[in-house]
Amino acid sequence: MALSLVASAPTAPAPVQDEAGFQAYLQTLARQAEREGVTRRTIDLVMPNLTYNPRVVELDRQQPDGGPNAAIPPFAPYRIRHVDNARISQGRVAYQRQRPRLASIEQETGVPESIMVAIWGHETNYGRVMGGFDLPRALASLAYEGRRRELFSTEFIATLKMIDRGVPRSKLVGSWAGAFGGPQFLPSVYLRLARDGDGDGMADIWTSEADTLASIAAYFVNAGWRAGQPWGFAVSVPAGLDRSALGNRTASPRCPRVHERHSQWKTVAEWRALGIVPTGRGWPADNVQATLLEPDGPGNTAYLLTGNYRVILDYNCSNFYALSVGLLADEVER
Repeated sequence: MALSLVASAPTAPAPVQDEAGFQAYLQTLARQAEREGVTRRTIDLVMPNLTYNPRVVELDRQQPDGGPNAAIPPFAPYRIRHVDNARISQGRVAYQRQRPRLASIEQETGVPESIMVAIWGHETNYGRVMGGFDLPRALASLAYEGRRRELFSTEFIATLKMIDRGVPRSKLVGSWAGAFGGPQFLPSVYLRLARDGDGDGMADIWTSEADTLASIAAYFVNAGWRAGQPWGFAVSVPAGLDRSALGNRTASPRCPRVHERHSQWKTVAEWRALGIVPTGRGWPADNVQATLLEPDGPGNTAYLLTGNYRVILDYNCSNFYALSVGLLADEVER
């Protein structure tokens, strides 16, 4: 998602963090924006009113350690918080309210209605919590701070391009890290993938539920969603399963700690032959490829996960997030 883009490795911090340094850095950003085609009108609209925001830098530095030695907590408490009765019931209401439009989007894209709703529910509680930070100010401050300058300067310039494209300056409000709207897209993602779902000529992911859902579907199509396949399903694992023979032999270039917890890929037919049994739903086709994940270890609920689970990880590269999205989607359409 969009939000997982902010988890890239930090670089060295800027040596000075003050208003004078920030204002000097804005001139560098302005020149970079002009080189990338941003109009002078937009630069003059935004730049003179920006001030340094130390709060977003503080929030960025408070992010939990995602290093190779960080402890992985149990999934069960996370699931209880994120697939709770309120989110399920509100999701079902949203699902029913938007059924005709959702059905049309699913027919066009192959992305299930319930998956769109579940992403929306996880990201912003169905549009209720979208952040109150001024995006250009937040992104410019994070770029100036310097640890992830390339990421945040790119996203800052993307906000200027949004204004050039017709997005009102007043709409550029979102999370401290630069994500906004119902899908919590970063500005660069908005430019590539935001969609007009209601035909009014504007991809308004702030106030239009139709645009929000169409944009989420567009993201999933772009990330490779395969129509007709489940994201995954809960399974029981036989006590004698030899897990040492199922280890993942490939290293993912992106968020490797997330992917290293998955087994190697096997077909559904191969998993069935190993004694894996679905709980709560039937098997997909025998030739569907899946990996095994036991988020809370042997003896607890396990999951077989298809390639579509990897698409959810593309939105936010966290096993807990992706599992919860899939489980909420299942509950919403139940």
